[in-house]
Amino acid sequence: MRPFDSTYKQLENRPPKLRLRSGWIFVLSIACAVAAWWLAALLTDLPAFILPTPGQVWNRFLIALQDGSLLRNTAATLEEVLLGLLLGTVFAIITGYLIANSRTAERFLSPYLVASQAIPIVAIAPLLVIWLGPGLLSKVLICALIVFFPVLIITVTGLRAVPRSLHDLMHSLRATRWQILRYLEIPAALPIFLGGLRIGATLAVIGSVVGELVGADQGLGFLVNVGRGQYDTALVFVAVLTLVFIALSLYGIIVWLEARLLRWQEWRAK
Repeated sequence: MRPFDSTYKQLENRPPKLRLRSGWIFVLSIACAVAAWWLAALLTDLPAFILPTPGQVWNRFLIALQDGSLLRNTAATLEEVLLGLLLGTVFAIITGYLIANSRTAERFLSPYLVASQAIPIVAIAPLLVIWLGPGLLSKVLICALIVFFPVLIITVTGLRAVPRSLHDLMHSLRATRWQILRYLEIPAALPIFLGGLRIGATLAVIGSVVGELVGADQGLGFLVNVGRGQYDTALVFVAVLTLVFIALSLYGIIVWLEARLLRWQEWRAK
């Protein structure tokens, strides 16, 4: 059992009082951060267009929520993130499976994969926006590109971590290629893959914002550009904090999914 798995199970098996205590610690941490922010704005006496107070950001959040601009742009960014995450993950799994099972495919694709990571996504994003336009497609592709490589590496690592002896056992039982994939490779690689998917989910949010900052007429990155151009720093804070919320939500969903899909590890530990 991995150390992280052991720690996670200990956290899941905590008494309700300890879970409640952890929740209060989290709330206290957020409250301390907001208090430090408020004190920094108060003591430095900076104008609102440089450092708005938490109250000013909250008021701007309510205004953006009431006029519909926040929900509309959040929905656009969320669509880009989810589609980009799905596209990048699917292609990463397919490519990773080929590389993990074929040295020829690894030698053929590795130079291109490494070269693709040598070029920052901020340098590729303007080209994609020029070629594909400022619409949904370019943003989804940027998200997919930034998600692809880490999920690919995790997929290859997970598949190659399967002991060779288990492969030999499956072959001795005359298992088909599909049976080996379903009953051996997927369960064995799933814990590592889900860990990589957490990284991919947060990177997808970054990819969408990069694409929107380069060129877009909607999305939270577009909202950041609007706030920056109008010196409406409170709006920039609203957009950034909404992006943080999206990233944390996606991360939490994957953690929840991991806990459900890996219940068999608890049975094995018992």
